[in-house]
Amino acid sequence: MAAQQPPATPPVTRSIGRALLWPAAAVGLGFLLVFNSLNPSGQVKPPAAAAAASVAPAPAGPTSAAPSASPALLLPRSVPKRILIPEIDVDAPFTQLSIGKSGALDAPPENDSNLAGWFKGGVTPGERGTAIVAGHVDTKTGPAVFLELSSLKPGSTVDIARADGSVATFKVDSVETFEKKNFPNERVYADTASPQLRVLTCGGSYDKKNGYTDNVVVFAHLDKVKRAGA
Repeated sequence: MAAQQPPATPPVTRSIGRALLWPAAAVGLGFLLVFNSLNPSGQVKPPAAAAAASVAPAPAGPTSAAPSASPALLLPRSVPKRILIPEIDVDAPFTQLSIGKSGALDAPPENDSNLAGWFKGGVTPGERGTAIVAGHVDTKTGPAVFLELSSLKPGSTVDIARADGSVATFKVDSVETFEKKNFPNERVYADTASPQLRVLTCGGSYDKKNGYTDNVVVFAHLDKVKRAGA
């Protein structure tokens, strides 16, 4: 499984501090790489902080802008508990992902093929900003939770059940595949004025030496909210 790599220091996730620091961290350091589960040694380490400012992001391809969320849809911070994507039979719990000793994002455990990861240093799904979810496409034992992620289409929905009892439903804007060597960090990870979601896994071709060549990224925006007790 695969994804781009977060900064060595997680971005501030609340109020003005987050709004100011998240874009700089995401764009400057080339933010999250979900690692290929069958070749974890193939990880890419983030550039040194001193050099980060000079790293230009990969050019962004054309994409339709995500609709702005109504203020009534904005949710407070609450940890995601489960992801459901009925169209591809995904119904999986979350584990929290953090940055390991190597300075890279730890991947979800490989001994559970039905498990999604959420980067706990970022926003929670439904908050203003870009929430990051990642999972394996396969493991050593076979297919995994996001095996069919690339088959989603614009208009598909992703439900995130949260600890506060609410369910945030995100509508897919696009599903795109990027070469890891040309990953568009700014486009994928930059902060946003509305609640958005990015779901990442591996794609492209695979070999034992280098792992997967690509990352599959689902771009989605918050479409509706079912609040606890509703």
